[in-house]
Amino acid sequence: MGARMSAARRRAAKAREATAQVPQARRPSCGSGCRQTSLAPLPWLAAGLGLASPAAAEFALNLPPPATEIARQIYDLHTLILWICFGIFLVVFVPMFYALWRHRKSAGHAAQPFHEHPKLEIAWTLAPALILIGMAIPSTSVVLAMKDTSAPEMTIKVTARQWKWEYEYLGHDVRFVSNLSTPQAQIDNREAKGEHYLLEVDRPLLVPTGKKIRLVLTAEDVIHAWWVPTLGVKQDAIPGFIRDAWFKVDAPGSYRGQCAELCGVNHGFMPIVVEAVPPEKFAAWMDGQKTALAAAQAASGRDYELAELVRLGEAVYAANCAVCHQANGKGLPGAFPALDGSPLVKGPRAAHLALVFDGKPGTAMQAFAKQLSDLDLAAVVSYERNAWGNRTGDGVQPREVAALRK
Repeated sequence: MGARMSAARRRAAKAREATAQVPQARRPSCGSGCRQTSLAPLPWLAAGLGLASPAAAEFALNLPPPATEIARQIYDLHTLILWICFGIFLVVFVPMFYALWRHRKSAGHAAQPFHEHPKLEIAWTLAPALILIGMAIPSTSVVLAMKDTSAPEMTIKVTARQWKWEYEYLGHDVRFVSNLSTPQAQIDNREAKGEHYLLEVDRPLLVPTGKKIRLVLTAEDVIHAWWVPTLGVKQDAIPGFIRDAWFKVDAPGSYRGQCAELCGVNHGFMPIVVEAVPPEKFAAWMDGQKTALAAAQAASGRDYELAELVRLGEAVYAANCAVCHQANGKGLPGAFPALDGSPLVKGPRAAHLALVFDGKPGTAMQAFAKQLSDLDLAAVVSYERNAWGNRTGDGVQPREVAALRK
C-alpha cells in the first residue's frame, strides 16, 4: 500500500513539472482588433487534452468584436439569447437540482403521489411559448436585415473554386483570383508558423469603408461558403445558383475568414481576407488596377525568351497549381497526378496548353482560361515543361493562348 502511494506521489510530481513547462499558446488572428478569452491559466487542462505544444490554438469563448452593423446585431442577439438561457437555468434547473438533492431517498424522503394541477400546467406551457416569441421577434429582425441587399453602392461577384476565390468588381472591369499565401515551409512544419497562418492571401478583397457592398456568390465545382465572422457574413456559394449577401465596414482594417464548407481535401487552405480602406484610397487603387490591366494586355502582345517565361511561370505555378500538384511537381498519389515526368507535360505543347486552358471535366483540374491572363497561362505551361525533370526546351507564347480565346 505504501509503495503504491509513493508511486502515485511521484507521478503527481512529474505531472506538475510537465504542466509547469507548458508554453503560452500563440493568439490566432480573427480580424482587426479581435479580443478573445484565453484558457492559458489552465495548463493542466491543456496537458490533459494533449494540447501542451507551442502550436496549440488559443480557445475563444465569445464571438469576435463586430466590424459592421449587421455583425453588431448578431453579437447583441447572441448575448440576449445567452442571458435568456442563463435565466432559464436559474429558474428551472437550479431549483430542480436542489430539489433532487434536498429530497433524495438517502436523506429519508419518500416519493409522494400527486395529481393534475391545471393552472401550473397552463403556466409551464405559456411561459416557454412567450419566451420563444420573445426570442423570435429580434431574431427575425436580424435575419431580414442580413438578407436586405437592396440599394448597394458596389457589387462584387465572388466565384469559388477549389481552393481559391475569384473577385470581379461588376461595372469596373476589374477581376482577380485570391490564393492562400502561407509559405509551404510553414505548412510542412519546416518553419515557425506566421501570425496569420492559413489566414493570409496573395491578393485581398479591397473595399471602401462606409459603402454598402453587395456580394453575388456562385461556385464552379462544389459547395463553398464565404465566411468572415467580424463582418457578419456567411453565405454558401453553390454551383449553378446565385446567392447574395452584403456588408458595410465601419473602419479601415484587415478582416479575415475562410471557407466554412467541407469543400475537399484542401478545405483548410481557402482563406478570405477583406481589406477595408478609405474611399479615396480605394479609388486610387481601382485606377491602378485598370492601368495594370492595360499594361498586362500590352505585355501579352509580344514574344518572350524561354528563360523569362519560366521565371514568370514559377510564381504563377506557386499561386495556382502547387496546392494540388505540390511545389516539387510530385502531386498527391491517388488524388492529383504528378507533373514531374508526366507524359502529357513532356508531350505535344498543344495538348498540354489545352488541358490547362479548358480543364478536365469530372476532375479537380480546373479551366484556367478565365482565371489567368494570356501571359500567365503561357508562362505556367512553359514552366511546367521545363521544371524538375521536365526539360523539353520549348515554351508557349501569349499569342498562342490568345488564339485559343477566339
